[in-house]
Amino acid sequence: MTKPSSALPPEVSDYQLDESVGYLLSRCKSSLSNLVTQRTMSELGITSTQASMLFMIGSGRCQLAAELARDYGIDASAVTRLIDRLEKRSLLSRVRSSEDRRAVHLELTPEGYKLAACMPAIFGGVVDKALGGFTPEEVGFLKNMLRRILTNTGDSSTDSRER
Repeated sequence: MTKPSSALPPEVSDYQLDESVGYLLSRCKSSLSNLVTQRTMSELGITSTQASMLFMIGSGRCQLAAELARDYGIDASAVTRLIDRLEKRSLLSRVRSSEDRRAVHLELTPEGYKLAACMPAIFGGVVDKALGGFTPEEVGFLKNMLRRILTNTGDSSTDSRER
């Protein structure tokens, strides 16, 4: 790690990054994602993003590429590349909508459903590790605070279902 330069403005040099809620949330997200990827790569042979997208499609939460892009906060071209990889591995297929010819729905293949079915145990195992030592009340409080953050930032896709 490099030592901060004395030429940095105080807004940079004095900022307590380890006390930043945004930084801590980002680090937690990265840490959880890395743990999920370790498991999905070793157990399923796909990345955590690919595995969680299979789960989102299989659970009915996302049926269109645009919905995946919105939920994951990534651009449509990145989602298209991820879908291409999953389709190439015969884990999902694109199906043109009968109601709207412009819409292309994503549907899992039987193998895609098989992998998606593994995700609750993987997600649960990683979260259980991360929340080790937390009381049920603390977990409930954390979930409520995270939902409030999502509401405050305008995320309308949150729901009140419990893990």
